[in-house]
Amino acid sequence: MDLRQKLQAVRPDAAAAIISMADTRNAPRSHDDVDYARLKNDIHRKLLDRVDLEVMSSMPDEKLRRDLKTMVERLLAEGDVALNTAERRQIVQDIEDEMLGLGPLEALLADPSVSDILVNTFRQIYVERAGKLTLTDVRFASNAHLLKIIDKIVSRVGRRIDESSPMVDARLPDGSRVNAIIPPLALDGPILSIRRFAVVPLKMEDLLRVKTMTLQMADLLGAMVKAKLNVLISGGTGSGKTTLLNVLSVNIPPSERIVTIEDAAELQLQQPHVVRLETRPPNIEGKGEITQRALVRNSLRMRPDRIILGEVRGAEVLDVLQAMNTGHDGSMTTVHANTPRDAFTRLENMMSMAGMQMPPKTARAQISSAISVVIQVARLSDGQRKVVSIQEITGMEGDVVTMQEIFAFRQTGISSDGRVLGHFRATGIRPKFIDRLRTYGLTMPDEIFDPSRTYE
Repeated sequence: MDLRQKLQAVRPDAAAAIISMADTRNAPRSHDDVDYARLKNDIHRKLLDRVDLEVMSSMPDEKLRRDLKTMVERLLAEGDVALNTAERRQIVQDIEDEMLGLGPLEALLADPSVSDILVNTFRQIYVERAGKLTLTDVRFASNAHLLKIIDKIVSRVGRRIDESSPMVDARLPDGSRVNAIIPPLALDGPILSIRRFAVVPLKMEDLLRVKTMTLQMADLLGAMVKAKLNVLISGGTGSGKTTLLNVLSVNIPPSERIVTIEDAAELQLQQPHVVRLETRPPNIEGKGEITQRALVRNSLRMRPDRIILGEVRGAEVLDVLQAMNTGHDGSMTTVHANTPRDAFTRLENMMSMAGMQMPPKTARAQISSAISVVIQVARLSDGQRKVVSIQEITGMEGDVVTMQEIFAFRQTGISSDGRVLGHFRATGIRPKFIDRLRTYGLTMPDEIFDPSRTYE
């Protein structure tokens, strides 16, 4: 068994990193890329000759990082390489990122302005900043190198990806959501998508600063959560549904017991009494799957004050609506839909997935009695996220669920630089749930519902 095989047997993740580190990132340097890759190859070969395999197998990452830095700097000094301080620091960082992090992605993950990282095979990596996608100069060495990084990510959360299971959802230690799909389903090579989550959760002040909503709307939404209204947040992909759910959850009293249920854990609730549940995919034999519906049913036996479902997408909607109707007021969830009316249509369709043949009127009646408010969020053409509508559910008229809009965002045009122009305004309708707010000691001034006032 040669040295590389021994290293693979002792610490596979580090072995894959060292063996494949030949040319992992195109970062701006004074040397051209070919010279830099040749230098890294030379350092890697020497590193393989000197690494202590037995010690490395049990060494904590922090100590390994320090020892690795010392070893690389010593090798650079012995080779008498003409590098300045910044270049030496860069090559040490590159090697550390490969062994202990996610290689070329580490620099992007360290950038707080990046909200999404989209890897389209090893050649192309896009990032989203402020709602806009831009192409980066970051690259992987090969599709094999990218696949090793994907495997490192999914193995950390006990999942696997290979030809027999070529799709996977996972998460990073900071809660960022990861999706990967590889050949034969991805024709050109592995595809990796990372939905970033802020290390420090966003607050309502942050949303107000970027004008996602007005202060009046924020006060009303906070009061709705405190008064335990059942809330549905609707919106398209990347519109900020989960972010808004996190922000609104701050208004839940710390004395309440909250159970969260998600496909991939990403909610960041700050209350002290939170129970977090996550689904489990089937194993390679197709067994062992735990669905959101099973977790919702189990959560009802856990004495929750509120149930928060990260996203409703299937048969679990029936159990969630029944919970909302039977004493779990103040529950919240999100759904993919372009309008509040579409959201209700989606809920109705998902109820049929539960295997119950229910007349449409009965299904709609259950939805209308369970959900109090629909908050519609959208990502505009310039990347801004806005709360574009707040609608109260008022009941049924015949076979139709009736709603009344309380606040809305109206787009008025687009500026010369492509920025969406518009304003928020109240519709003039006072919601029926105002009486419920009063029972919780919450009052809303009449002027916030004045339709003559507009807010940029």
